[in-house]
Amino acid sequence: MKRVVKAELLDQLPADDPGAIGSRRDIHRLNLIMGNLGTLFGMIETVKSLRSPTRVVELGSGDGTFMLRLARSLSRSWKRVDVFLVDRKDVVRQETRDGFAKLGWSAHVITADVFDWLREPSREPADVIMANLFLHHFSGSELSEMLRLAASRTRVFAACEPWRSRTGLFFSRMLRVIGCNAVTCHDAVASVQAGFAGRELSALWPAGREWNLRERGAKVFTHAFVAQRA
Repeated sequence: MKRVVKAELLDQLPADDPGAIGSRRDIHRLNLIMGNLGTLFGMIETVKSLRSPTRVVELGSGDGTFMLRLARSLSRSWKRVDVFLVDRKDVVRQETRDGFAKLGWSAHVITADVFDWLREPSREPADVIMANLFLHHFSGSELSEMLRLAASRTRVFAACEPWRSRTGLFFSRMLRVIGCNAVTCHDAVASVQAGFAGRELSALWPAGREWNLRERGAKVFTHAFVAQRA
C-alpha cells in the first residue's frame, strides 16, 4: 500500500465540539485495543541508559491521558519528572494534571505548534521524546524535519503509529460496530492509509553512527519505532 496523508476531522474540529469529545473518548479505547501503552512502556524499559530521567516530552499529546497512564507505570522507577505535553490545543483537564502531581511528576501543558516548539533555541534537551498516533499526520518532508529537530533535543525518541496494511485498513472500516462515532470512523481509515511499514521511519531519522534504531510491527495494528543515542 502506498502511503497517503489526508486531513483528519478531529484536527479541524473545535476542542469542545461533541464529535471531537466523543472521538477523544474513542481513541482511549483504540489505544487499549492496539496495546500502545504496553508497547511504548516496553520500548522505553529496554533503554538501560534511562535510569533517572528528569525531562519527558510527548508530541501531539491530546488530552494527556495516554501519557498519564504511561507515567503511572514509569513512576515506579522514574521520580520527580518534568513532563511536557505539547499540542496545538489545550484539552488537558485539571484531573489529568492532578494525576501527574499525585505521582510526583510536574506536568507542563504547552499549547504550540510542534515545529515551533522544537525550534525554540532556548529549549533544554529532553531525556525522552515520545509520540503516540501523531507522526502519521505529516508528509515525508515534514516528518524528516520533525525527526531532525527531535534528534537534536533528546537522548531517546519512541513512537507508536498505525501499521499501514490491508488488515489494518479492513478493521479500521469496522469501527462503527464497536460504537465509535463518525469522526473516529473517518479518521481511523485516514490514519491507516498514512501509517508506516517496514523501516520507513528509520529512513527518515537523521543518519549517523551515534544512533541505534529499532523499528518493527507490534501487536496487530501498531508500528513501533525507537531511536537511542549510542
